[in-house]
Amino acid sequence: MTTTVQTRTARFSIGQIVRHRVFPFRGVIFDVDPTFSNTEDWWLAIPAEMRPSKDQPFYHLFAENDETEYVAYVSEQNLLPDETGVPLRHPQIPQIFETAKDGSYRRRAQGAN
Repeated sequence: MTTTVQTRTARFSIGQIVRHRVFPFRGVIFDVDPTFSNTEDWWLAIPAEMRPSKDQPFYHLFAENDETEYVAYVSEQNLLPDETGVPLRHPQIPQIFETAKDGSYRRRAQGAN
């Protein structure tokens, strides 16, 4: 018996600025999981009517809203591209990214140790 595994291509890429479809925050993607890879408790804490499917890419974001900066874990279905052009202020961004002249984020080159 052959098992077929369907592979989805992530819609968003590392360094891309995105915003949440429902909640008022945006951020830059610093990692992508091809499918849900957080704890079951985390997933169950989401209200059932809003709980996303686990079988989609999930993104790790350096996120921010008007009040604070934090790390978020968001399903692909809940993200949209952010096209405001407004820079992000999250303090961890410079640890991983450098800012290009056009305002986009590129992963910093890793130096040899």
